[in-house]
Amino acid sequence: MTTVNTTNYNIDQTVRVYDQFYNFDVNVPAAEYDIVYSFFLKEMTLPRTAGNFTVSLFRVAEITNIPVLTLLQGFQGQGNGINLNVSLAYYLNLIRDRATLLGVGAAVIPNFYPAQAVLQ
Repeated sequence: MTTVNTTNYNIDQTVRVYDQFYNFDVNVPAAEYDIVYSFFLKEMTLPRTAGNFTVSLFRVAEITNIPVLTLLQGFQGQGNGINLNVSLAYYLNLIRDRATLLGVGAAVIPNFYPAQAVLQ
């Protein structure tokens, strides 16, 4: 007699997370990938954006040796996309070169007199 609910351990239950730009390639548990991707898909609403954020979070988790679900708990309940971007920029800056830091900034309004001196 067979049953449908028996786990087949011969089937690979991992997902390959790959980023060609950073040459990042890692196999992660499918359950963790689904949790992270569904969270970002709910927040971002675009599948491509959610995929990029998911890969970035797994990359940060791999380099910092912090479990990805622990990092994800820090993102939950932040409310809007801008807070999520700021938080992810913080973690990505931990693993980037200091000359190429990321950030979310406001438009810079120059001071009139120094700007006039530069233009002349």
